[in-house]
Amino acid sequence: KVAQQYRTSYLYEGPEDDEVAASIRECNPKGPLIMYVSKMVSFTNSKGRFLAFGRIFGGTVAPGQKGCRIMGPDYIPGKKVDLFVKTIQRTIVITGQIIQTTGCVPCGNMVCILGVDQYLLKNGTISDHENSHLIRPMKYSVAPVVRVAVEPKNVSDLPRLIECLKRLSKSDPLAVVSSEESGQHIIAGCSELHIEICLDVLQSEPFKCEIIGSEPYVTYKETVSASSSQICLTKTPNKRNRLFATAEPLIDELSNYIETLQLRQNFDIKEVHKILCDGYKWDMTDAGKLWAFGPDDRGANILVGASKEVQYLDEIKDSILCGFQWATREGPMTEENMRGVRMNLVDALISSDHIYSRGGLAPTAKRVFYGAGLTAKPRLLEPIYLAEFTAPDEVMNAVYKCLDQRRGVIIEEKPVAGTPLIRVKAYLPVAESFGSNLQDSVCLTAY
Repeated sequence: KVAQQYRTSYLYEGPEDDEVAASIRECNPKGPLIMYVSKMVSFTNSKGRFLAFGRIFGGTVAPGQKGCRIMGPDYIPGKKVDLFVKTIQRTIVITGQIIQTTGCVPCGNMVCILGVDQYLLKNGTISDHENSHLIRPMKYSVAPVVRVAVEPKNVSDLPRLIECLKRLSKSDPLAVVSSEESGQHIIAGCSELHIEICLDVLQSEPFKCEIIGSEPYVTYKETVSASSSQICLTKTPNKRNRLFATAEPLIDELSNYIETLQLRQNFDIKEVHKILCDGYKWDMTDAGKLWAFGPDDRGANILVGASKEVQYLDEIKDSILCGFQWATREGPMTEENMRGVRMNLVDALISSDHIYSRGGLAPTAKRVFYGAGLTAKPRLLEPIYLAEFTAPDEVMNAVYKCLDQRRGVIIEEKPVAGTPLIRVKAYLPVAESFGSNLQDSVCLTAY
């Protein structure tokens, strides 16, 4: 109760003077309900069902409670995206191996809710207040940069594999499951050890799915290291429309800030101006022409409509945005996601005839952004572990040799006070950590 008084401003994304913020600050069981779901727990009594496990920060939750707003991480206040209004079926308390149904649960407690698992994937916010905002999502110190492709031993078990992958994605907060256009099913985890655990879980209770997994591999990202050496031009197949674009790198601080999802287009335009101009020294005009983030409207790439006095531009804006999302999702070098790139639409010539100004614009926009990226000194970004090792002084030579063989870079070395041990911190490429026990020492993953 004492802690929530000073943690509310960080926990709650909404204004600090609304009723929900007051309910959190006062830890008021009679105030509006606000609960953060941090994990989905497999419900053993019902196959394929999950309990939404989380903590109540304000108000009270009860079985049969109607009108509860289930808000996913993509929910935007005032819109209906990732929002569901449902009734709470049951409230459950788990103590060790004991699962017990309970009644009303006031704020300050952790509880499991049955009946909302089909609306939330991994985490979210539940509230009964119409104007409630989200509880700030948890930040993990690792990222899913190691991947493995899986397939069933028997082709007839493919539907079962797909169902098991969906359940794995819900039950593991760090695992990311996706399907490629080629039909491959991909499991992404934070390390080789994490991938092995995911594969073991799929083949054990309660999944029991026989699978074949590929060798683990690392995902890279594409970026640029300089501004484009020229303005790139591309034409639509009918030669009636032309797009001009350039690319330049974003500073690391802005890329990291975007990835925290604290900067979104849906913010007030004045707030975006203030953040970009005051915090990152952007030009006021460019900040006002920010069109999109990519890929998937949340990546650390920005599209700026820097063109001036272009006729009919609004009519083809959706196609240009589609091309930008496409280009940042599949980069020009290795078809990996792009990161830390600012694309500038410098100019455009659009046909006044609507028949000619609509066809093939998305692929055309993709090509011009590809060209802009290739003329801006493209580079690959490799995922790196920040690893920490603790060992006696007499075996440190073996540690140094191991790191040297795996392209490790030592950044800090100091003795542990009162012991004969030495603690070493080093950067270690994720790809070089395979086939070793080094993942046990990993404490952070970052690009």
